Amino acid sequence: MSGVRHLYVHLPVCAHRCGYCDFVTVVGRAVQHSAYVDAVLHELELERHVLGPQLETLFLGGGTPTFTEPEPLARLLAALPPAEEITVEANPETVTPELAALLREHGATRISLGAESFQAHLLSVLERRAGPDDVRRAVCLLRGASFANISLDLVYGIPGQSAADLDRDLAEALALEPEHLSCYELEAKPGTRFTYAHGEELRRQADAMESYFERVVETLTAAGYRWYETANFCREGREARHNLAYWQGRDYLGLGIGAVSTVGGLRWRNGSRLAAYMEAVTSARTPPRELEPLDDAVKLRERLMLGLRLDESLALEEVEPALDAEALARLERLGLAELRSGGLRLTRRGRFLGGAVTAELLA
Repeated sequence: MSGVRHLYVHLPVCAHRCGYCDFVTVVGRAVQHSAYVDAVLHELELERHVLGPQLETLFLGGGTPTFTEPEPLARLLAALPPAEEITVEANPETVTPELAALLREHGATRISLGAESFQAHLLSVLERRAGPDDVRRAVCLLRGASFANISLDLVYGIPGQSAADLDRDLAEALALEPEHLSCYELEAKPGTRFTYAHGEELRRQADAMESYFERVVETLTAAGYRWYETANFCREGREARHNLAYWQGRDYLGLGIGAVSTVGGLRWRNGSRLAAYMEAVTSARTPPRELEPLDDAVKLRERLMLGLRLDESLALEEVEPALDAEALARLERLGLAELRSGGLRLTRRGRFLGGAVTAELLA
């Protein structure tokens, strides 16, 4: 197996675990940051044979990668293979002039900033440490460090959020002129403490989510952003190339606890136990993993489901075996899907219904 051109590195550290989060995270433990980076680099050596000679994308996600202590973060960035696009996720309150300079000096080309909201009362509900001014300050500092590709994450469907709150969030985000915006419906996983605290309000608000989604799309496309993926919007040429690789069915390698890889028809997920992971890789052993062989039928269905999240057409000959021909004809008549020049995509109306239309299309 060789030639993978997309690399993900999971940095799980956080100052605080938000109530709605179900990502693999580790709170605090600053004394372990350096040891964890060492472990990730050991895993890189174990898997380096999988990577191609030149990476297209490298993505540092979390957790809060920028909560990692500066010395190990710099050492990690210096040791990772170079890539055409290097994205680092950041929480606004972690961005300082020194951090911005460190990221720029070590090759980062794109910053994904977790703004979530510009309303103090909604940030409090989300248990976020940053305030609205922290988001603005972070963007200013990153611009000052010559970052010309900044993405903002926004969340809608927050308990207590009104349509007017959403409009204000979108206006505040647009005022910062980011190159990219990711706008996600809040997904509180069952069993998280967030669902216990806000479950009733989340259920009550569920009926409003379709109109909120439409509001997001209408506002951002009117401002000149391309709605290129279900939850993602960009200025021309500023797509998130790393995430685009997932949606286009490319192979990728993931390093770190909880990281997922898909390479050559096999998917694996590293275990989430920090001690077991570090002990294995520092002993030059593969960390504990869940393995999932992907047969052709599974790969084809995933290609269809992920590809239809994009605004570009899927080659019909590539996905036709996974399609229900009668369902496709029906959805075409309803104006939800369209075939053009041998390519399949959802119409604008079909994209608002998203997964429901895709599920109909699957044979």
